[in-house]
Amino acid sequence: MAEHTQGADLSALERGTDTATALAFYDGLPAVAIKDMLGRWRGAELPTGHPLDGLLAKAGWHGKRFDDADGAHPLIFGRGDGSHFAVDPAWIPLGLMTSWLGLAKNLANPGLVRAAALIAGTTKPKARLRMTEYRGVVSATMIYDALPINDVFRRVDRDTVVGAMDMRGHAAPFLFVLRREA
Repeated sequence: MAEHTQGADLSALERGTDTATALAFYDGLPAVAIKDMLGRWRGAELPTGHPLDGLLAKAGWHGKRFDDADGAHPLIFGRGDGSHFAVDPAWIPLGLMTSWLGLAKNLANPGLVRAAALIAGTTKPKARLRMTEYRGVVSATMIYDALPINDVFRRVDRDTVVGAMDMRGHAAPFLFVLRREA
């Protein structure tokens, strides 16, 4: 029954909330084991007023894929034909995202991301999963290879997790939801 209640609470948060409320929900969730993160996941932003809210959705972000502990693909985007491709986060201009966020949001669109995939697309994993402690709980964490970012996951239910993107330079994490794909 606890999973049902958490799912209902998450649905309300996904319509928009503030950081304190979202983090209180996140902090109440249990840890996730690495083995439970394996597979393909559909992503959605959890809007809290974070400066990055809307950026991934506008760019056509689909989700994440975890082949094994050393084979994480942090940025999966969709093509118009329904197929997917991975982007190497090292190509993301992190300075632009943080200093010129308005410009980054104006440039973000699925067509531009698909075109950029000719350069930044990859078939190789660009992150890995490890257990780390964040906000007092040891849980599965995706550690980016080339960026100062860790995505720390907490379980809502067997097929739903909430991620907190802990990124250098931001006081509060960017929050998102992942739902397992078949």
